[in-house]
Amino acid sequence: MYHNPTTHSIDAETGEMSASSGRYEKRLCDLDGIYQDAEAFARAVTAEGNKVVYAVNEMRPKQARGDLIFGTTFMQPGKIGREFYMTRGHIHATANRPEVYYGERGEGLMLMESPEGETRILDVRPRIAVYVPPMWIHRSVNIGNVPLVMSFFYPSDSGQDYEIIARSGGMATCIVADGDNWKAVPNPNYRSRTDEEIARVHETTD
Repeated sequence: MYHNPTTHSIDAETGEMSASSGRYEKRLCDLDGIYQDAEAFARAVTAEGNKVVYAVNEMRPKQARGDLIFGTTFMQPGKIGREFYMTRGHIHATANRPEVYYGERGEGLMLMESPEGETRILDVRPRIAVYVPPMWIHRSVNIGNVPLVMSFFYPSDSGQDYEIIARSGGMATCIVADGDNWKAVPNPNYRSRTDEEIARVHETTD
């Protein structure tokens, strides 16, 4: 049975996408453990724990393989301590699956890390597409003063593994404010993955 072709309009201001099949939100209180300054995070949660930091509208076709999941991410501007608001980040559960992001509004970064700990950082801006290759952990960071809006596309059988970041104490690199700009600094809590952990990532392919 063929799927019906569809069209979807994207509002670059709000991140809303027409005819989406689902939506989820991540509130500040849902993001415990991703920021380095635990005290600043606790104060922020006390003050505005129900604030929606980012929201995702998505289209998930029923077909599990050979199709695409696509949608939009809308992320508010803000900081916890010196770190900018960011997504939880993940590697695909089937790790040899890629993803493409396209900037719709705002100014952000795609922070990427190989299982071995190599870091790459690419700009996300309007009319710029960012290709995240297979095997790369990735999270997006809003370094601007307005919401960051992106559209995204990835294979429908990819899945997500969020815990790979938590198990290493975060990503190897943190993005922090540096005056009116940003800079990348080493994460003091980062633990390099063992050879066995790296091998397990490479085994989650097909």
